[in-house]
Amino acid sequence: MSFPQPFYRWRPHPWHGLDVGPEPPGLVHAFIEITPFDLVKYEVDKVTGYLRVDRPQRTSSQPPTLYGFIPRTYCGKQVAAMMPKAKRGDGDPLDICVLSERPITKSEVIINVRVIGGLPMLDNGEADDKIIGVLAADNIWSHVEDISELPQALVQRMRHYFTTYKVMPGDASETVSIGGSYDRSHAEKVIQAAMADYEDEFGDV
Repeated sequence: MSFPQPFYRWRPHPWHGLDVGPEPPGLVHAFIEITPFDLVKYEVDKVTGYLRVDRPQRTSSQPPTLYGFIPRTYCGKQVAAMMPKAKRGDGDPLDICVLSERPITKSEVIINVRVIGGLPMLDNGEADDKIIGVLAADNIWSHVEDISELPQALVQRMRHYFTTYKVMPGDASETVSIGGSYDRSHAEKVIQAAMADYEDEFGDV
């Protein structure tokens, strides 16, 4: 019996063992950690590749979209250089938010995503960009080419979530700021920078 190529004898690490995507930087893979139905924040464990409970959400706010990361990307010096006032990248894979018309309730899934833009998030001086994309085969959103085509309410909802999801009422400290959304062209450049940062950090693993 012959096995398909490539064949993974063991479960690949979602950050290091999966491909960036079919046609990066415009069409990428997203490994989903959190769905819009989750009240607990999950993050991929960097050692094992399994999802780990990071923390229950502190507020009643829920993620407005599917949320995960692009495999084989890293937010390092080149990503930080693209964001004013950033001292460094956050040292994590590049985050991505994905719009889907049909509810996707499972995490730890891989989906094809067409990139349409992003939000430049600065968290404690670290570049923590949120790339925005649409499910590539979606019946409703697949026609969208750029973030400017989205209803502004959706973009505002994403901005509000990431600005406030760590903040409790009465907290005086504000460590997160988000600039104006950027278009598909800039988002693709951020992805290319994150791919280059990954190569610098980990080599061709």
